Amino acid sequence: MIGITFALPSESSGVVRRLQAVQHHGKLLSGRIDSRDLTILHTGVGARDCNERLEILLHKTRPSLVISSGFAGAVAEQLRVGDLILAENFSDSGLLANADRILGDRRPRVVKLFTSTSIIDSIDERNEIARVAGAEAVDMETGAIADVCRVHGVPLLSLRVISDTTSQPFPAPPSVLFDVERQRTNFGGLFAYLLRDPGSVWRLFRFGRQIARARASLTDAIIALVKEL
Repeated sequence: MIGITFALPSESSGVVRRLQAVQHHGKLLSGRIDSRDLTILHTGVGARDCNERLEILLHKTRPSLVISSGFAGAVAEQLRVGDLILAENFSDSGLLANADRILGDRRPRVVKLFTSTSIIDSIDERNEIARVAGAEAVDMETGAIADVCRVHGVPLLSLRVISDTTSQPFPAPPSVLFDVERQRTNFGGLFAYLLRDPGSVWRLFRFGRQIARARASLTDAIIALVKEL
């Protein structure tokens, strides 16, 4: 059985639609793809709930491996929206080599991934992470997931897709788009922001299309991995 983590259902929805024999077990969603059993866990955005929720996955399903997946932001200029990345610093070396081979025609980039404690938006913040950490992309969960998997001796593969870059940033301030503390979008605050800045409506629409393309690319990659890993 393969365990797959995503921060939010908006990241996993493409994979969920492909599942057969779907079953819900509290925070876990299990199913089958081409006779391969897998279980999906949503960790929430950030490391706050990762440990507790991942412990549930590991204890209840005993996966042979875990794939930490979802969206990531680029801090290196050469990465573009929709690019697949494999994090060499968090992934089991054997799984990393196999994933790179399986996804070869999709041209995944093997990079160093940095796990942040907050949503990174500004160009200055991205440049600082690239300079200090030597990273090419940033997320908010993989570091915590890797720590738990390491303790339990479960091999981890980190596969993500780039959803935003310095040239294709978020369409509004991160605090407007998503409240990390409450783990949801504050739609009242978002609506007020759109009223103050009508031009952001088009940016939000374009970002939605951008995310949809990235999610489709990630979904296809995960399906390919599940079939062959």
